[in-house]
Amino acid sequence: HQKYQIQFLTPAFLGGANQSGQWRTPPFKALLRQWWRVAYAAQKNFQVDFRAMREDEGRLFGNAWLERQVNGRKETEASRSLVRLRLSSWQEGKRPHWQGMEGQSVRHPEVNQPVGPQLYLGYGPLIYDRNSRSTALKAPPCIETRESAEFQLACPETEKNQIVSALRLIDLYGAVGGRSRNGWGSFRLMPEKGVWANNGKIPLRDWQEALALDWPHCIGRDNNGPLIWRTGKEYSDWKELMRDLATLKIELRTQFPWTNASPDQRHWLAYPVTHHTVNTWGNQARLPNSLRFKVRCLEQDPSRLVGVIFHMPCKPPVAFGPDPAAIRQVWLKVHKALDSNNQLQRIAE
Repeated sequence: HQKYQIQFLTPAFLGGANQSGQWRTPPFKALLRQWWRVAYAAQKNFQVDFRAMREDEGRLFGNAWLERQVNGRKETEASRSLVRLRLSSWQEGKRPHWQGMEGQSVRHPEVNQPVGPQLYLGYGPLIYDRNSRSTALKAPPCIETRESAEFQLACPETEKNQIVSALRLIDLYGAVGGRSRNGWGSFRLMPEKGVWANNGKIPLRDWQEALALDWPHCIGRDNNGPLIWRTGKEYSDWKELMRDLATLKIELRTQFPWTNASPDQRHWLAYPVTHHTVNTWGNQARLPNSLRFKVRCLEQDPSRLVGVIFHMPCKPPVAFGPDPAAIRQVWLKVHKALDSNNQLQRIAE
């Protein structure tokens, strides 16, 4: 068994059976699978046979869909997971409401009134309560900052290195629950001995080459290095940090003015967009933003927080009819905006 400590740095919206916040293992197992794929792809130098990877993943994490040929007949090769996770706690989150949490509002150039930054980054799990005229939890409670639990993991010895590499990536970039790409549900993952062994390099790939695959398999890099930025400022309060990340996200999105194009440039960042539907894509299509936020604490002073922004480039699904030239132009503009922001600095990890 390997033991780790999980400690949340921002509130987490982990839905239990009734959608209210509760410590549970499935979101962590899903996160481990996602980053295991990234570690797998890096090990293959990003020359991945997706079908073979899915088979390896199914055998490792459990599946109900693998088949094999036996005497000319197909038989199921369903299996239980060889990776076992255990949390020391399955209790409900400790934050029962959101009263007094939303701080100073931010300006959005396309909205007539000031915007709550937490509502902007957390819309869905967070809602606007018309009665109190404030941001509220949709399904209380949620998991509070600094809540922690022990996390135990067992896996076959042959898979240990890759699993540990994935766990190290989770510590650097992972978050769980609703709106985790916007920095909610950020946590630190600490080995029992308190120090990570050196588990390989960060899985970097030229971001334009990464657009060949339609699933997140790497962190992008360009001629200036990894597409990873961090806030120059260090924060003692996660609310202030999330406010600055909300301001950043608004700036990155609104640099693309709306035209009559369909899809428009901003649609390639993420979809759907409120009040701006692409007719050929409809209302049900989902294109997650491949630029992600993570809140980290400083190793030398865990009470100090920084924001990390990183790009995991991949091609939109074929249903979107991806336009490679348009997508490249959008992300070149985003990278340039991040590089020219004097509140941010590139980091090489």
